[in-house]
Amino acid sequence: MSTSLQSPSGLWHRCKRKFAPAPFVPHAALSDPHGRSSTLTPLMNLYAIVLGLIVLTLLTVSLTRMSKVKTKADYLVAGRSLPAFVLVFTLLSSWIGSGSLLGGAENAYRHGFAALWQGGGGWAGLLLIYFIAPRARKFARFTIPDLLEVRYNQTARVLGVIAILFTYTAITCYQFIGGGDIVHLIFPSVSAIAGRYIIAGFVIVFTAIAGMSSVAYMDVAIGLLTTFTMIAALPVLIHQAGGIAAVHLALPATHFQLFGDLSGIQAAELFLPTCLLMLGNQSMYQKFFSARSEKDATRAVLGWVVGTVILESIIVAIAVVGSALFPTGEVHDHPREILAYTGLHGLTGSGPLMLLGALLIGAIFAKIISTANNYLFSPATNLVNDVFVRYISPDASNTKILWVSRAMVVLLGGWALYQGLGTESVLKKSLYAYTIYSAALTPVILAAFFWKRATASAAVSSIAVGTFVTVFWDSQLVHDTLPKIVSDRDAIFPALIGSLAGLLVVSLLTPPPTAAQLEPFAEA
Repeated sequence: MSTSLQSPSGLWHRCKRKFAPAPFVPHAALSDPHGRSSTLTPLMNLYAIVLGLIVLTLLTVSLTRMSKVKTKADYLVAGRSLPAFVLVFTLLSSWIGSGSLLGGAENAYRHGFAALWQGGGGWAGLLLIYFIAPRARKFARFTIPDLLEVRYNQTARVLGVIAILFTYTAITCYQFIGGGDIVHLIFPSVSAIAGRYIIAGFVIVFTAIAGMSSVAYMDVAIGLLTTFTMIAALPVLIHQAGGIAAVHLALPATHFQLFGDLSGIQAAELFLPTCLLMLGNQSMYQKFFSARSEKDATRAVLGWVVGTVILESIIVAIAVVGSALFPTGEVHDHPREILAYTGLHGLTGSGPLMLLGALLIGAIFAKIISTANNYLFSPATNLVNDVFVRYISPDASNTKILWVSRAMVVLLGGWALYQGLGTESVLKKSLYAYTIYSAALTPVILAAFFWKRATASAAVSSIAVGTFVTVFWDSQLVHDTLPKIVSDRDAIFPALIGSLAGLLVVSLLTPPPTAAQLEPFAEA
């Protein structure tokens, strides 16, 4: 299958006549005998140089921060020293990764701006996070299971670790998929599967080097690159497509409607998991625990709100424009690649355009790496802080903890890679991961801060039910026994209803928590 690309004028006439002109292949792209597009050597060299510079920059940041990591707190929460400016970009980078760049973009390619229901869930969650951030910094532990034990009990802590491991390794796995896709698009001789191995090795090494300090300061460089590149690329791509009017005429009217061709239930299935993951996200809480002060944590949320709304809207807009430029060909069959594909084939011709295309692909690559760093590092801290230090070696030295932490990064990175090798739909995998966390942990985390009547037994019931229903719903047994109209639905509603029922009913049937359990979560 050869790849087709319409010029701006070709796209406009296609829209006016309501049928497509004969496709042509631009001078910057060739098709290999197998139908996969490849770029000419000069372009490949440009992309390789950009990616190489990004890798070198990230490695320099990691090695520079490594000398400052001497204690458990340095590795896990950056010595609680991150200022608001750094927090903004590390929060932004930990949130916007392959779920948005691949899953969200795939949704936008197929359904248009209705894909913003997924991002909108995060925006709604951010409104509540503004009030949670100072309380989280006041609590100032290391992980979400720390919070669960202090507010509830040890069983809640252990179940929390299990839910986080399922969620975060799943999220990490599709970062590897996204990075592998980019490597394959730029270097067609490297298969997408081989690309996943390459990206996994790269991420594991970077994450293991310096922990949270490394992750946070890499995120500043990546966040700046991504923000400015995508803002610059969008108007150029609209011009390449023949203008906004041409894009409108090239696509179904539903692409520009509030719900598009989605039902209200489908929109809610995008909105709810994203909103609830945002509210309970351990990676986010760890950043708040890493803040220099409660004021820095609160200020960072304001910048995070602005950055998230801008970037997620631009990601969807680029994917929509890309669907007008590339309605057929390879990317139609693999729509999760639309952002990188648009950078590779939509920004060609003059030197500045090619450079912008290379920077766009580099920014997407760096963002995926950053998110993988965040979501690989986070569960590693759980195994170290909530299992190793808590139950196996409470008196372990800082040196031993640092080496065990790095070993856990390698172990979990291998598990995430294993999952990634058997996963193809990033959107489906992201919703699965979001739902586990949303149903199992977000209700009990919010109750810890906002509902004094929530009890330990109720928290255990809620976490257990939310995790079980989500994992069970994804099993073959459900698909074989339930009607397709039911089994094809996302697990968010049955899992969330079961989790909330366990939290509410059991809380009301058991004795209330003690004043000592409630004190650390009082309003700051």
